Amino acid sequence: MERLGQKNAPIYEALERFKQMRVVPFDVPGHKRGRGNPELARLLGEKCVSMDVNSMKPLDNLCHPISVIRQAEELAAEAFGAAHAFLMVGGTTSAVQSMILSVAKRGDKIILPRNVHRSVMGAMVLCGAVPVYVNPECDDRLGIPLGMKLEAVEKAILENPDAKAVLVNNPTYYGICSDLRGIVALAHSHGMLCLADEAHGTHFYFGEGLPVSAMAAGADLAAVSMHKSGGSLTQSSFLLIGPAVQEGHVRQIINLTQTTSGSYLLLSSLDISRRNLALRGKEEFRRVVELAQYARREINSIGGYYAFAQELCNGDSVYDFDVTKLSVNTLDVGLAGIEVYDLLRDEYDIQIEFGDLGNILAYLSIGGRPQEGERLVSALAEIRRRFGRSRSNLMEQEYIDPEVAASPQEAFYAEKESLPIEDTVGRVCSEFVMCYPPGIPILAPGERITRQILDYILYAKEKGCSLTGPEDPDILRLNVLKGER
Repeated sequence: MERLGQKNAPIYEALERFKQMRVVPFDVPGHKRGRGNPELARLLGEKCVSMDVNSMKPLDNLCHPISVIRQAEELAAEAFGAAHAFLMVGGTTSAVQSMILSVAKRGDKIILPRNVHRSVMGAMVLCGAVPVYVNPECDDRLGIPLGMKLEAVEKAILENPDAKAVLVNNPTYYGICSDLRGIVALAHSHGMLCLADEAHGTHFYFGEGLPVSAMAAGADLAAVSMHKSGGSLTQSSFLLIGPAVQEGHVRQIINLTQTTSGSYLLLSSLDISRRNLALRGKEEFRRVVELAQYARREINSIGGYYAFAQELCNGDSVYDFDVTKLSVNTLDVGLAGIEVYDLLRDEYDIQIEFGDLGNILAYLSIGGRPQEGERLVSALAEIRRRFGRSRSNLMEQEYIDPEVAASPQEAFYAEKESLPIEDTVGRVCSEFVMCYPPGIPILAPGERITRQILDYILYAKEKGCSLTGPEDPDILRLNVLKGER
């Protein structure tokens, strides 16, 4: 294969060449370049549906790439500083699950914080790995979980020397980073791998003055959500590996669950977005940082709101902070985060990323514009004036230490019974309950339901949080382990 540079986008270029060939389609997909579904073609545009094609020799094959997809992988690895990069079309959920399945099997331990995304816990259900939790500290004012302290990670490693890996959120949804270099060094010194859920850290690889990226810190695997801050199409991500991980093994794991019909719309969007960030990422993310810092200053000057940032850093549980994350605590305005989230959308036509019990997150990225930041600031000021009230009766705690009674896989597949939610205190949950976003489980299979957790769920429902996970869509009942008390 010819040597390509970051100015190339081999998958996109191959699609353009293929389009010029005017090939008659006697293969799938059945819409035949959009002709069989004119309404879809009108919605998406002719160019889009004409590029929704099947794997074939000129376009390579995602399951076993040897030409243009292979070249795109190598260019991505070079851009991210990885030994290899896999193009993922099942979202970062698929990347996270492939990462965990690559290092752990049934009964193997993984050391991790409890405030992980549901995809991590889903991987535990799938492979039977056993979580060893390093419960994060919480910021009392903000009610949010912080990073993992080095001392706590070391204690977990010493108590579980047979663990296979340590997993880190880098950064959390709120922008908080642990000491990733220190955790990598600890893991490696005890013969363990270090994995990073880097769903919200794509820009770390291309910006300046931002927290260290997983690959630069020496991590062994990292799941990177290119579609979040990197600009690719929704559901497209990268799985990066370091030199200590065998590429062929990881590809086999990926191929267990990833589709054999990889979307060339998603693949080409990864290819083009990687090229864009490699060529223009520094200047783009410099602009994002400036927009975030401006909005943060303006929001803090309104009164009541607290847009937090690097002042939280303490050298340990908050080792660094991602300043592109516009995280804002709303409790001193007398409103839960989810209430501000709903008001912004319903009253001001502004859709932010999420609102939880005490905070909101406005996601800033390469497509953001200064005038939109000003509109957000103005809306928040008006919400305070129109809807602000006393902060009494607002719940502050966003994280509750779990009481683990069984492994996620054992509990998920065990014999269970459905009970009214109020009758489940003291029982062991066999399903997930979470607010989505951010998708961090309030309850995971195998965890005991306490009164505090139940109050949290009921309060979140009352405030309008979008609760997902249980079999009962109304969250009036929960599945618990049968006969266990």
